[in-house]
Formats: sequence, structure tokens, C-alpha cells
Amino acid sequence: MVTDDARIVDAKACQLESWAKDNRGSTEYWALPACNFTGDLEVTLGGALGKDATGTRTTDVVLQGKTIFKPLEPNGWGVGLAVGNVRHPAIHTDANLIGDLYAYVPVSFSFRDDRFVLHTNLGWLHEKVGHKDRMTWGIGSETQLTARTWLIAEGFGQGRGKPFYQVGFRHWLIPNHLQIDTTYGNRAGGSTEERWFSIGLRLLSVPFLP
Repeated sequence: MVTDDARIVDAKACQLESWAKDNRGSTEYWALPACNFTGDLEVTLGGALGKDATGTRTTDVVLQGKTIFKPLEPNGWGVGLAVGNVRHPAIHTDANLIGDLYAYVPVSFSFRDDRFVLHTNLGWLHEKVGHKDRMTWGIGSETQLTARTWLIAEGFGQGRGKPFYQVGFRHWLIPNHLQIDTTYGNRAGGSTEERWFSIGLRLLSVPFLP
């Protein structure tokens, strides 16, 4: 999901979030490995490959740090901060060498012993090319359907314009270690030109870092 939660991977552990996103006329392949070396800071370094009629190329490189100020607990709430930089190597301009800077505050709320969790994000994006600043926002939810399966849904956007939405399912193959999900998304009120389908895999390790 685009809307982030107020959680980080366990101390001294790592995770890999990966997914394929099928758009109209192109496909994206994402991999975002993240580790928590200190217990307080999750560091992510990854990116995406894009494939279309012109070939395959690196479209995004992401470096992000995320920390939690108040951990999310059952029937409680949590809040954190994420700061990052995303580069678009396919855009060959000197102004894009540093990349786009962003920051957002994820706030999550737990209800019914974590069977329903609501996530909200409010943030800022600075586009290096064009020197534009945008407000970013997102609201998403996780609703438990069975012991291992969840309904996920979200809406998100940047500044003005119609927002996007995404709905799907998440399932734990191995609880707390191996998860799969699939979603459908589109722009609100839009045609099928901006629709997408995705399928993802998330791996969570046990603590192993020194």
C-alpha cells in the first residue's frame, strides 16, 4: 500500500517488500529491502524497474529512514516520521541527480484488538525537476477477515487533482514471516487508462543483525 503504517521492522531484523504492478502499457517491478540496525531506525534502500514497449530500465531508486515516536499497541495509536529521497534515473537531467525529497508523518489507530487498523499519512514532497512542492496524504485500513487474511483499502493523493484508490487482500502464508497480497487500483472517477493490478510478497526475518 502507498499509505504507510506507524510500525517499523523489529530491532536487529530485516524485511523485503516486493511487488509487480501491471499498468496500462507498462509493468513495474519493485523491491524495497529494509533493516532496523539500532532498534529505533528502519532504513530502506531499493527501487523499481519499469518495462514497456521501449524496453526495461531503472525508474526509481529509494533511500528512506523511518522512526517511531509512539509504538502502535492493540486498541491504541502510534505515530512516527519517515524522511526519504527518490531518484528517477530514466530522467537524464542534472537537476535530478539528488532526487525528490519527501517526508511524512504516519499515524495508526487500532480497534477491536487489532482486527481493524486505520492508517493516516500527511506529508510533503519536493520535486527536484521543476522545483515544485506538494502536500501528500493517504488514508488506509486493514480489516481482519480470518485468522490469516485481511481486506486492505486506501485512498491517497498529492495536492490538487482527483485522488487514487486501491483495494485488495493480504494473506499470511507463514504468520509474521511470509505474506502475499493482491490489489486493484485506479484514479477516483477515472477511466481504465490509469487502472492497475498488483501482486506482492513480503518477507520478515527473525532478529539476526549484530
